[in-house]
Amino acid sequence: MPSPKKILSKLASFDRARKLTLPEDRILVAISGGPDSVALGHYLFQQSVRRAFTVFFAHIHHGLRGAAADRDAAFARDLAKKWGIACATLRIPVARKAVAENRSLEDAARSLRYRALAAHARKLGCAKVAVGHHLDDQAETVLLHILRGTKAKGLAGMPVRRPLAAGVELLRPFLAISREDVLSYLAAYRLPYRIDKSNSQDRFTRNWIRRRVLPLLASRNPKIREHLARIAEDLAGQLRGLARQKTDVLK
Repeated sequence: MPSPKKILSKLASFDRARKLTLPEDRILVAISGGPDSVALGHYLFQQSVRRAFTVFFAHIHHGLRGAAADRDAAFARDLAKKWGIACATLRIPVARKAVAENRSLEDAARSLRYRALAAHARKLGCAKVAVGHHLDDQAETVLLHILRGTKAKGLAGMPVRRPLAAGVELLRPFLAISREDVLSYLAAYRLPYRIDKSNSQDRFTRNWIRRRVLPLLASRNPKIREHLARIAEDLAGQLRGLARQKTDVLK
């Protein structure tokens, strides 16, 4: 298992290189109560104390899992209270939007989730919203895009940072570390977390990729997740370079 010191070093180097967090920042952290978001919330909370920025939590209640979703929201609130962090529960009508727009629950949830986070960030005066996507999520995203059909932009996966709304930026500080790193971090700090049982349902394509496809590929190449994430990072860098060249030509 990776050591906490090594994980923190990876995160710090990643943060410094991309200037993700700065003194006096106000950052809204999306906290579901799952392992990734709890680790991210704890990490940014610890960093905020050392580096003089402010964090807030927001829990998205999708209205899809009944009492289990209510317990997740209560867990997030209790965790935030323990750490002395303001936490809001944002309720979004996922099922209604999915039916009205003939979209999958996944697509409707993603759209509404980011919209709600951006609106709450503005309300709090936060210019940044942080989410807990990590290296394994990046590998899954690249495979998901390939499966659905994609161009180069899709192979670049999820960007480390991108505009979320006017005046609000989305950050992914954990793209430098793996799911194994996240679990090691949680164990080292003895942090509790919740498990969303819907993540074990293969009817969602991403879950199927996580539970079936990637383990099969890893049986041939244990480094497949790192390789896919590196492809995404390299291609994202090339696309940024091309965009800068295009801008220079148009000046």
